[in-house]
Parts: sequence; structure tokens; C-alpha cells
Amino acid sequence: MSRLWRDQIQIFFAPGRVDMVRTFRGIKPKQSPKIATNSVSQQDAVAWNATLRQLEQMVEMENASSSLAGAEMSVTLSNHFVRYAVVPPQPEITEPAELLAFAHFHMREVYGERVENWMVSLSEGGPDKGVVSAAIERDLYQALEALSLRHRIKLKQIEPYLTVAFDQWCTSFDDKRLWFVVIEPGRLCIVLISNGNWQSIRNQRVVRTLEDELFASLEQEVILSGHREPVERVYLCAPEHANLALPADREWQFVFLPNSKIPAPRHFPSILARRTDYA
Repeated sequence: MSRLWRDQIQIFFAPGRVDMVRTFRGIKPKQSPKIATNSVSQQDAVAWNATLRQLEQMVEMENASSSLAGAEMSVTLSNHFVRYAVVPPQPEITEPAELLAFAHFHMREVYGERVENWMVSLSEGGPDKGVVSAAIERDLYQALEALSLRHRIKLKQIEPYLTVAFDQWCTSFDDKRLWFVVIEPGRLCIVLISNGNWQSIRNQRVVRTLEDELFASLEQEVILSGHREPVERVYLCAPEHANLALPADREWQFVFLPNSKIPAPRHFPSILARRTDYA
């Protein structure tokens, strides 16, 4: 079936939060109003269970008003649920399957035995330049797949928030060296890009004030990189922190995203979204 004749569902999936935008099929597709839930995460042995229940309730309510059968669903996963690693250039590798196997080995070196319960994927790009590997729990993938089957929805893709956000704005970057930072409630994800290549990724919890941790983490990463520019350019994707105020610093130049030229995708979280609380 042509995508023109499938409804598209875009989901943002984060701890205690789900954002959903539905695009109705047709020659001139139209979008429904964005729906978002934002509730206190419940204590659960599995971190994403409460969010999965929220998503199930949203899908059931949407189904009740207009059937979702046959629709395609794309899920953007919060960085809380993703683990990352930069796979260094491997010019001797030529086959995609071999590169994926090497990425799995590299993730195992970084994260240990836990990787055996994860699903590992790679960003686009050739092995000669290095790529990013991302991993999510296999149980989470299977739970989203099972939800889709129950509601006769096609699970089109599951993508990490970091890479989706970077792809959204990277065409507007013309810096030879830049930092890209995604900020969520309680989490900070920092990437260094140099000459178009991924150099490092830091994905960490925020336990102190956001401003203090952002500056401390950037300073640590620039030291680890072994090089420092007179002015380091930092692109900040922080749609849930519209009032974030950073002190002027001559060594760090901050550019806030989204901007007027390239707005955020509608399913991305924001402080302006219409919220509905589910029991």
C-alpha cells in the first residue's frame, strides 16, 4: 500500500511522557492536533512500563474516534532509554553486517554483558569515517512491536532522539568543529562533531543544576578531545527548557534550537503541548 494511503503516527516516548501526532492519509495529508501526556513516572521494575501504558491508552482513545488499523507508527525514543557509542573508523571493513558485528563488539567493551539484552543499530555513514551505534533494550522493542500488532498498526521505525534531532538541523551547520547537545528533563546528551565525523558522545543523568552540569560536562569533553578552539560553538536542542538562561562565556558560543528557519518536528516534546493526564 502506498504511504499516501496509510495514516502516519509519530510518537515521542520518554519517562512519564508520550507525545503523539497523527497525519491522515490522502493526496493532501492533514495532521490532527498534537496530543501529549505528562505525568509523574510510577515506580516500576522496568523503567519504560509506565510510559508504555500511557501510549497504549492514547492509541485506544485514538482508535475509538478513528481507526488506526493499517497506519504506520514511527517512535522517537528519549535518550533516557538509549545507550550510545562512537564506532571509530574501520577502513578495512566493507560489509554492513561486518560493521554491525564490530559495533556490537565495541558496545560490549563499553557497557559489558548488558549488551546481550540490547538491540544495536548504526547511524548512516561509511565505516571509513566512523559511525554512531545506538542500543535499546530488546524487551522494549518487542513491547512496542506487540502493541502495534494488537492495534493492527505497522511499526515503521524506532529512532533515538539524539540522531533524529541531529538529522533535523545538521544541514544548517557549516562548522568544521561543533558541539550538539540534547537536553531533556534529568538528562544531558553531548556530541562532538569534527570535519563531519562523530568524535565522542556523552549521555548522562543531570543530578545538580542543569547549567552547572552542562558547563562542567563540556569542559570535561573538550579536555578529553585533546584540542580546544578559541571559541567553541554549541548547538542546543532543548525544547522543554525554553527559559534556559546561560551566562555569557567567551569560550563557549551557544545557539538555541529549534529556530525560525528549521522548526522542531511536531511530535517533539515542548512546554506548550496540550497535555492530558491518564490514570
